Amino acid sequence: MSERLQPGDVAPAFTLPDADGNEVSLADHKGRKVIVYFYPAALTPGCTKQACDFTDNLDLLAGAGYDVIGISPDTPEKLAKFREKESLRVTLVADPDKKVAESYAAFGEKKNYGKTYMGIIRSTFVVDEDGKISHAFYNVRATGHVAKIIKDLGI
Repeated sequence: MSERLQPGDVAPAFTLPDADGNEVSLADHKGRKVIVYFYPAALTPGCTKQACDFTDNLDLLAGAGYDVIGISPDTPEKLAKFREKESLRVTLVADPDKKVAESYAAFGEKKNYGKTYMGIIRSTFVVDEDGKISHAFYNVRATGHVAKIIKDLGI
């Protein structure tokens, strides 16, 4: 498992398929600020709440110069269903082998109801214009997290 990322670290590069099968690379956003968030599964209550919160605040975030990319281990087909069902406007990309999640230390041991298992750790990273991590949030809650990011970023 990778070490947790810290502010100042270079954000791990990635190129992943979006809900339409088009490749999305972090490098495509060079010169822009990017919020990259990892979530366990499309079409589940917490992940839907989080994706809808990002969509509801997308204009505010974009106006402040931020792009938003959501990453999960789902297939592009499932991401397309998620986007359509919830009218999502954030970019959703598929990481089925969890390699990108691992590179961000967003995949690892989790505990739920007394059971320990491996899974996606709900995490959010703010990447600056130079491709460096400016904020790293691990084990975030789906509800209220977007409001906290907006507050922390002073938007």
